[in-house]
Amino acid sequence: MESPSVAITAAAPSPAPAVTHRHLPGWFNAIFVFTVLVPTALAALYYGLIASDVYISESRFVVRNPQRASQSGLGAILQGTGFTRSQDDTYSVHDYMHSRDALRELDETLHVRSLFSSSSVDVFNRFPGLDWDDSFEALHRYYQKQVSIDYDSVSSITVLRVHAYTAEDAKTINEMLLNMGERLVNNLNDRSRQDLIRVAEQEVEQAESKAKAAALALASYRANRSVFDPSSQSAMQLQGVARLQEELLATEGNLAQIRQMAPSNPQIGALASRAAGLRQAISAETGKVLGSGTSLTGKAPVFDRLTLEKGFADRQLGSALASLETARSEAQRKQLYLERLVQANLPDMAVEPRRIRSTFTVLALGLVLWGVLSLVVSSVKEHTD
Repeated sequence: MESPSVAITAAAPSPAPAVTHRHLPGWFNAIFVFTVLVPTALAALYYGLIASDVYISESRFVVRNPQRASQSGLGAILQGTGFTRSQDDTYSVHDYMHSRDALRELDETLHVRSLFSSSSVDVFNRFPGLDWDDSFEALHRYYQKQVSIDYDSVSSITVLRVHAYTAEDAKTINEMLLNMGERLVNNLNDRSRQDLIRVAEQEVEQAESKAKAAALALASYRANRSVFDPSSQSAMQLQGVARLQEELLATEGNLAQIRQMAPSNPQIGALASRAAGLRQAISAETGKVLGSGTSLTGKAPVFDRLTLEKGFADRQLGSALASLETARSEAQRKQLYLERLVQANLPDMAVEPRRIRSTFTVLALGLVLWGVLSLVVSSVKEHTD
């Protein structure tokens, strides 16, 4: 018996599914390269091999005034020592340290232009840099970036920081700026003292001139009019007149008595002559006091006016002398002081640039820019399709 034949049909192999590879668009890769890879590589190259070390010397100071005033905080502490802060003068010191005059003196003494233009400084940080502008104005702008001044209005403490490419240069410039600030404060003291004293001395000179003129006028009047003090002299003259009047009364009384008792007495003529002489003397002495312009009474108004002017000039001179002494003590009391709280330090290591952090900062910013540009370009592509 034949076994049934079993037909075995080989199944044809099914075709393998096609493998699809998703490639990123070319613009996507280009944006990544130009916003992330290239800037990061340039930053790593610059901060790793090119950027020069920057040393920072720091000092702290306060400008104060030995006057007592109501303050709070550190001002109260300074008040306890007899000192108060002087904010306006502090700003003057700050402006001077950043000024062209300060830079000119630094350049003449320390040759800061040569220090900042040294070939050891990388081309991006040295002066004049890539713009090749080596004018003094450009140097001043460069200098203001290298010298920073921070002021705390609460404590009145100023922090002075000097950036340089060697530790010695940073410390030397910082110390010289402090010395220049102290000199400016001393100049302000001298100028204030001279102004106060000069005005007071001018007032004294004017008062002395007036006092001398008044004294000379009074002395000249006394010499020309032969009078010393009309009031005193009038009193003396009147006292003499009073005595003469008493004698006249006594003489007239004796004369009347003798005429009554002995009309032919030879003393009557003598007594009558004496009485007449006394009347003439009384009239003459009274005329010296109460007569015309040549009398003491006529001379008194001008003399009193001259005496009043002299007294007023003397009082004005005394007041001017007192003001001069007050101005001198005030000038001493208003002295300003630049007190160094922290001396300029010699940095032992370069603080800037922060190479690793700066490189990672460029990388982070590149990634952010790459993400933003990718989203923008993708959005534009979708709207175009």
